[in-house]
Amino acid sequence: MVCPARPRGRAGYCPQAPRADLNTARMADLRTLEAPAEPAPQGYSLRRDVSGSALLAGLIAVVVCYSGPLVVVLAAARAGHLDQAQTVSWIWAISIGSGVTSLLLSWRTRLPVVTAWSTPGAALLVGGLGAYSYPEAIGAYLVSGVAVTLIGVTGLFGRLIAVIPNAVVNAMLAGILFEFGTEIFSSLHSAPTLVLAALAAYLVARRLLPRYAVPAALLVGAVAAASTVGLSLHLGHGGLTRPVLTMPVFSGSALVGLALPLTLVALASQNAPGLGVLRTFGYQPPDRLLVGATGAVSVLLAPFGGPGVNIAAITAAICAGPESHPQPRRRYPAGMSIGVCYLVVGCFGGVLVSLFAGLPAALVAVVGGVALLGAFQGSLAAALADERGREAAAVTFLATTSGMTLFGIGAAFWGLLLGVGTQLVLTARKRA
Repeated sequence: MVCPARPRGRAGYCPQAPRADLNTARMADLRTLEAPAEPAPQGYSLRRDVSGSALLAGLIAVVVCYSGPLVVVLAAARAGHLDQAQTVSWIWAISIGSGVTSLLLSWRTRLPVVTAWSTPGAALLVGGLGAYSYPEAIGAYLVSGVAVTLIGVTGLFGRLIAVIPNAVVNAMLAGILFEFGTEIFSSLHSAPTLVLAALAAYLVARRLLPRYAVPAALLVGAVAAASTVGLSLHLGHGGLTRPVLTMPVFSGSALVGLALPLTLVALASQNAPGLGVLRTFGYQPPDRLLVGATGAVSVLLAPFGGPGVNIAAITAAICAGPESHPQPRRRYPAGMSIGVCYLVVGCFGGVLVSLFAGLPAALVAVVGGVALLGAFQGSLAAALADERGREAAAVTFLATTSGMTLFGIGAAFWGLLLGVGTQLVLTARKRA
């Protein structure tokens, strides 16, 4: 008879085994002694757990974050007619928010928690920000942050995601991202060499080095632009970023047209996949803490122009995977590493804005398009995966891509509303 394992440091009682079982027990004990002993798990120590591979993973994740998604942020800033100071403040807010949450949450949970701004959310703002004043947008950001915080800390996150059909939410996201994909090819007539070179670089890197596909498109596209249409890059001022505080204005149309879609995109297309990535690598992330903390930081930074920060998915896979460290319990320094990098970049956000502002419109279009290509195909596939929800998904997608504005509310909300209504009608008809 083999005694059950005892808690470490505690004495235990094991009844005497019958004589017939003694030889079997002794042989098992001998096999145990002959087998190499596994090292006992030790407590966490940042000095011992930090590694060069984890720090490098954090640095790579930062490069991925700022190479493609930042182009979408700048496109949204231009669409919303933001000036240089407001744009720099926006980048400061999302960088500082992502840095603080990545650093502290990774340290607190000992998990490789990576947070970032929502690229699909920025894509939503490209089409919707120009319809509202900047203070109204700030008010929408603030309300969205409060909503995410409450949904996170109260545990309503999972239940809310379950109420709205997954196909409809993904169809809305695909509709938001659709225009970015088409702009890759509509830019061909103005700069064909640039667009084709960047697209080819993305595809080759996607085949050979998928993690670097978007940075490769940006680099090759910049070289092609310099040799064809020209680049007007300058560093601007190199001092610390000065965030701009804007008092929020709350309007019903902005709350419905911006705050609601931003909240749904943050929860359904960012936080849910981000938690899923961590679970894929064997972690058990505390969703209330992570979603609630990112929402609370979003509330604090909303008056400075930040639409919100959330749990990242793609960059989380970089830091949570085996490339970060072979031992899963020693990967959390990668999340802390990206947090420090975020903070450094955020403090000098004006340099980034000045650099990216000199990129040709065609390069911005193609880099932004390929950066969102994975999100687009993923959302489109998820929207059409369930045959029972395809019709509602189609209605949502078409309404969202139409660009319609009704009662001062943008197409994303109407697409969502019409999709949910379609699903309810069709479900009721089938049940009858």
